[in-house]
Amino acid sequence: MPTVLFIFGIRFFFYPNDHEPIHIHIEYQGKSAKIQVEPDVIVVENNGLKAQTIKKAVDTVVFYKEDIIAAWHEVFNYK
Repeated sequence: MPTVLFIFGIRFFFYPNDHEPIHIHIEYQGKSAKIQVEPDVIVVENNGLKAQTIKKAVDTVVFYKEDIIAAWHEVFNYK
């Protein structure tokens, strides 16, 4: 599972068999979430993360959106 970012103790990663739309998974202290990156950054799934952690994660995805998209294309060989 390629880790794209590790910030604030939050791991941002893709699963090897991920699919569009472009999204990223996050893990923090044994809990997880899924955040859609394109077309808009939205939380698709939250499995127990506190609102404060989700906010940090969403803010991070917004800030690094272009880098995450580039990593997605590199990992999944999309053009």
